[in-house]
Amino acid sequence: MDDRHFSHFHIAGFTYYDGVDVFDQLKIGAPLKLTAEPDNKFDPYAVAIYFQNHKLGYVPRDNNEEIHKFLLLGYEELFAAKVNRVSPDEHPEQQIGVIVKLRAKQIVSGEGT
Repeated sequence: MDDRHFSHFHIAGFTYYDGVDVFDQLKIGAPLKLTAEPDNKFDPYAVAIYFQNHKLGYVPRDNNEEIHKFLLLGYEELFAAKVNRVSPDEHPEQQIGVIVKLRAKQIVSGEGT
């Protein structure tokens, strides 16, 4: 079974964080980490996006509630987030596209049979 598309979006708040410091390293397919921020004072469902140790911004509000809930329950490995578009000539808030996929459950041959 293959991974399945879950969501795609631009990074919210990209101009306020470390994106400019790592922009040249952000290539299509680069892995990203999603981290729930339950104590975020602006959004109770905030999900930060990291590239290596650099905070790039957030999953937009209209895409974050379900991801946030799964992350809080400890399902970090459920999501595979990657850069899917780099457009340096666009407005900074539209320069980096992200795709989030649900990872397929790995079935080990011989278990449970």
